[in-house]
Amino acid sequence: MIISIIGIGLIGGSLAITLKENGFAKKIIGVDINPDNIDKAYRRHLIDEDMELENAIDNSDIIILSTSVDVMLKLLPRILDRVDKQIVMDVGSTKISILEKVKNHPNRKNYVASHPMAGTEYSGPEAAIPNLFDNKCTVICDKENSSAEAVSKIESLYQSIPMSIVYLDSESHDIHTAYVSHISHISSFALALTVLAKEKDENRIFELASGGFGSTVRLAKSSPDMWVPIFRQNRDNVLDVLDEHINQLARFRSLLIKKDYDSFYRLIQESNEIKRILK
Repeated sequence: MIISIIGIGLIGGSLAITLKENGFAKKIIGVDINPDNIDKAYRRHLIDEDMELENAIDNSDIIILSTSVDVMLKLLPRILDRVDKQIVMDVGSTKISILEKVKNHPNRKNYVASHPMAGTEYSGPEAAIPNLFDNKCTVICDKENSSAEAVSKIESLYQSIPMSIVYLDSESHDIHTAYVSHISHISSFALALTVLAKEKDENRIFELASGGFGSTVRLAKSSPDMWVPIFRQNRDNVLDVLDEHINQLARFRSLLIKKDYDSFYRLIQESNEIKRILK
C-alpha cells in the first residue's frame, strides 16, 4: 500500500511511523509546503520520498490529509478533483465545514472523514512518535456518503494500528469534540494566561508547579496555527460549552465570596462523578 501524507506534523508523522512499522504501508510519500518539515521528515525516516501534491496523488493508493482544518478546506476539493481509484481520508478535529465543502463533489465517495482521538501538545515532524494511536479511539463521520470499499480500507488502516472505531454524523462529532477536547484547550490557554499575569517570577512557576498544574496547563503549549482554525470552524459549539464553563467557574467564585464551603464541598463531590465515566 502506497500512502501519501499531506502535512508531516505530529499526527501525520506519527501515522507514518506506525503504518510503516506495522506493514500496512509499503511506502510513505510526504507532501508539505514547508521544506524544513520535509527535511526533518527525511532525517527522522518518516517518509520514503517527497513529491508535489499532484504527483503524490497520482502515485498513491491512500491520501491522508493531515494539515490544519482551514487548509483542508482548500486542499480537499483539489485532491478529489484529481483522484480516480485513490481513497482520501482526513484526520481533522472538525467535520461540518469540511464535509459541507465537498458534499456535491463527484468523487465524494472516494473520501472518508475521520478523526483519530489522539495527540500531544507538541507539533511538527520532530513531535511525531511511535504508538501515539495505540488502542485509542478514532471517529468515522457520515460513512454512508463514502463508498463501502473506501470505508472498509480506512477501517482496515485504523484496525491495523490498532484503534477502536466510533461512527458519528458530522454534527454530533463537532458537538462532542467541543465538549471533550476543544473546551479543554481553551481552559488550558486561559489558565496559562492567568498564571503568567499573576505570577511574574518565572522561577517560582517552574519550582512550585506541581504535577496537577503541569497536567492542567500542558495543552497551553499547543500551536495556535492548529487551534485557531478549529475554534473558527467549530465556533458555535465551542461558545456553547464555553458559556457553561464560565457559569461553573462563576458558581465556584460566588461560593468562595460567600464562604459557603459546604456548597463548595458538594460541587466538588458532583464533579467527582466524572470518575465513574473516566476510570
